[in-house]
Parts: sequence; structure tokens; C-alpha cells
Amino acid sequence: MSFSTLQEQFAPLLWPVLGSLVAGILIGLEREYKGRPAGLRTHTMVCLASSLLMFAATRQAEWDIHLVPGESIVTDPTRMAHGVLTGIGFLCAGVIFREGFSIRGLTTATSLWMTASLGLLFGVGMHAPAVLGTAAALVVLAGFRLAYAVLPRRETAEVEVRVDRDAALDAHGLKALLDAAGFDAAAVRQRCDREGRTFELRVQVRRRGRVDTDAVGRALHAAPEVRAYDVQARED
Repeated sequence: MSFSTLQEQFAPLLWPVLGSLVAGILIGLEREYKGRPAGLRTHTMVCLASSLLMFAATRQAEWDIHLVPGESIVTDPTRMAHGVLTGIGFLCAGVIFREGFSIRGLTTATSLWMTASLGLLFGVGMHAPAVLGTAAALVVLAGFRLAYAVLPRRETAEVEVRVDRDAALDAHGLKALLDAAGFDAAAVRQRCDREGRTFELRVQVRRRGRVDTDAVGRALHAAPEVRAYDVQARED
């Protein structure tokens, strides 16, 4: 096989492969920096795989397929795009999980879905929309985070408290305690252990601006009924 033949075969792959690699790396770096479960390697592989699959789907005429005389194949690259985006949904579901009152991983799941879409665009040869889409995704993931520092917002924390069964502090008392400390407490849940000796109370607290978990801890520590507590701020 001559050099010109190799060049002719590999040249069309240059932009799809390089473009998808760069897009996956850029988005993956942002997720890696935030310490998310799907980071640099995952996003890069998703984008690259989507690009290669879509590139192959657009060139089905070059596939080495032996047909029985009289048979024909109708090519439809959109079916490959549909299959990729459907399959990526299972991968996205693996990074979404519930912890207490919070649901984590939604942004990472959408970034994986976006990365797969960008790979499809590079694979089909729509490089301009893919480049603009990559830039827009980085603005949303990284740029919008800067807006959180100036925009008014309400943050949330999850509070879990353990009290004796005979203690005077119940769900309404816990809510009143946190409200008095300046926190908007809502969605109180309670759970009793098997022997019925202790109660576990779980509550979601909100506050305009940053939730000071130390202040929540001090308010709970001052309550003599509280035997143990756990406070965890929710990250977006």
C-alpha cells in the first residue's frame, strides 16, 4: 500500500479524531477539576467513540459487506446517532445517585450527553457546530460557576440528628431549633431504630447565601437532647 493511499484513507479521519479528542479533554478537565466520578478519561473516550461510530456510519458504502445477489442495503446514519445517544443514557444513569434529600450527578450526566453529541457532530463532519458547541458547553460548566459568586442564591445542607426516644426534641422541635438559628428548615423525616430506643431525624436546611455548617453544628451541639449529628453541605 503506497503512502498516497494511506494518506487518502487517514486524512478524512484527522478532524473527527482531533476535534473529538480536544472537545472531550476540555470538558473532561472541568469535571476532573471538580472531582466528579466521570472525569477526563471518561469524557474523552465518550466523545472519541461517538465520533468514530458516526464517521463509520456516514461511510457505509465503504463497508466490506458481501450481499446476496438481488439484495440491497438502505443506509441511514441517523440510526447510529440515535443508538449512541440512547446508549449514553445508561452511562449517564451510572453517575446519578441520591444522597439524603439531594440528587447528585445531574450536571455530570448532562456533560456526558453533551460530549457524546459533540462527538457525533465531529464524526459527521459538522466541525463548526461542534467547535461552537464545545465552547458553549465550557461556558455553561465553568463560566456560569463564576456567576454563582455574584448572583443571589439559596444553598442547602443536609442535617441528620440522633436523639433518645424519650427526649423532648421531636421533628417539630428540631425545625423550630434550626429556624431560631436563622436557617429555613424543611422536609423533616424521622426514623426509629428496631428496638425503639433512639430516633433519627433528617432535615434539609436552606439559607440565602452560603450555609455555614459550623453554625448549624453549634446550634445542634447546644441542644442537650441531641446525642449525635451530621451536617453535610450540598454541592451543585
